[in-house]
Amino acid sequence: MFNLPGGIEWLIILAIGLLLFGRRLPDIGRSLGRTIVEFKKGVKGIEDEVDSASSESAVRATQPKTALPADAGVAERRVSTSDRVEQA
Repeated sequence: MFNLPGGIEWLIILAIGLLLFGRRLPDIGRSLGRTIVEFKKGVKGIEDEVDSASSESAVRATQPKTALPADAGVAERRVSTSDRVEQA
C-alpha cells in the first residue's frame, strides 16, 4: 500500500533539503540542540523535585511522633471569636 522511500529517494530528498535550507542548516541544528538540552534540564529538575518530595515524606513517615510539652502553647495563644472580651 505505502512504501517508504529507498536509498536513491532519500538522497534526492536530502539534496533538495540542502538546496532549500543549506545556509540555515547549522543554525537550525544549533537551535535544535539547545532545545533538546533545555528540555533535558527541565525533565531532570522535575525528577529531582519528585525524588526529594518522596524522600521527605518517607522520612516523615519513619520518624516517631513526639508530643509537645504542656506549656508549649502558653506563650502564643490565639483569640477566637468565642473568646471575645466585652467592653464595659
